[in-house]
Amino acid sequence: MLKGLLRSKLFVPGARPELFAKALAGDADAISFDLEDSVPESGKADGREVVAAFLRSSAARDARPLLMVRVNARDTLHFEADLRAIALPGVAVINLPKCASADDVIAAATILEAAEAESGLRTPIKLLANIETPAGLRHAAAIATAHPRVIGLQLGLADLFEPFAIERRDEANVHAVMFAVRLAAAEAGVLALDAAFADVRDVEGYRREAAMARRLGYVGKSCIHPSQVGIANDVFGASADELAFASRVVEAAKEARVRGHGAFRVDGRMIDAPFLARAEALLNAGRAA
Repeated sequence: MLKGLLRSKLFVPGARPELFAKALAGDADAISFDLEDSVPESGKADGREVVAAFLRSSAARDARPLLMVRVNARDTLHFEADLRAIALPGVAVINLPKCASADDVIAAATILEAAEAESGLRTPIKLLANIETPAGLRHAAAIATAHPRVIGLQLGLADLFEPFAIERRDEANVHAVMFAVRLAAAEAGVLALDAAFADVRDVEGYRREAAMARRLGYVGKSCIHPSQVGIANDVFGASADELAFASRVVEAAKEARVRGHGAFRVDGRMIDAPFLARAEALLNAGRAA
């Protein structure tokens, strides 16, 4: 269900409550309240309380977008406090930053399970694991399969590239990492979400990177400014032609099954199980979006 709702995920700084309601009123498919990078160390506790208070409000309960929270990493003093504070009704997904191994996922799931039991939550909060370190990239498939709560992997290129002088503007570098994370997600049967793009003024750069991610099977891209939301929704939304072709594939598959055929043609193309699966996923995502 979530795959069709994550074309765009807008980060909102946890220390900027004046932006919360505006973000909910926008067109992003998901809003990720950020307790990590956008909140200074001295304001972590206050940011956590401000976000938790807003998530308990009627505005959050009635929100259209999917609600997420990016907590602080496991190796910080704030990890458990963040998870316990935002284990609230309406929070669908927790974004785990800097996941380096399956142990990080298990630690988060264990804390969440206890917090949900204490607060009476019956719907388990899902986890979106950030792949943004060399160790995380190496263990991406293990992270994706670490726990049933994991719905996907999110790529983080700033933390993965900048400390090691890897050029972000080199599309070969970006493609290599995108491809590796996408295959790790595919192995686990979870979604892949593309990274944020820091240069808000470079509209075409954002679009190019998003288009590359879509060609690799990513479901959406992170946004750090509302101006990027429309681009992500456009790039990751299925076109009318794509949906029409997918519909023809699904209908042709029904006829083929009646005839006992495992493979068939649509518009001159040979179609079998993998192509049918893609068509069905595209139609499901289109309906959800």
